[in-house]
Amino acid sequence: MKEVVAIIRPEKLEEVKNALEEVGCHGMTVTEVRGRGRQLGITESYRGRDYRIDLIPKTKIEIVVNDEDLEKVVDTIVKSAQTGDIGDGKIFISGVEEVVRIRTGESGKKAV
Repeated sequence: MKEVVAIIRPEKLEEVKNALEEVGCHGMTVTEVRGRGRQLGITESYRGRDYRIDLIPKTKIEIVVNDEDLEKVVDTIVKSAQTGDIGDGKIFISGVEEVVRIRTGESGKKAV
């Protein structure tokens, strides 16, 4: 099993969520986060004054998938979240040793 953590633009959340549901991925955790990458924030003007925003609002999606579904889920996130501009985000993939469903006590693939 793998954990997929995607950091995306907030305005792309609905598109990504709908695309994931279409490929059979229904369970996810979504968190509003702030961060920055290589762009080191942005500079905006307000009433003639420039100000710098160091940490950009982003959305973090966490999903645990079976190994055979990993490529499909990652491809779906990339296709639905991509704009081609700086700040589209990143996807991190980590191994998951075990999953246990609290309600039933099921573990492993059945719990995902």
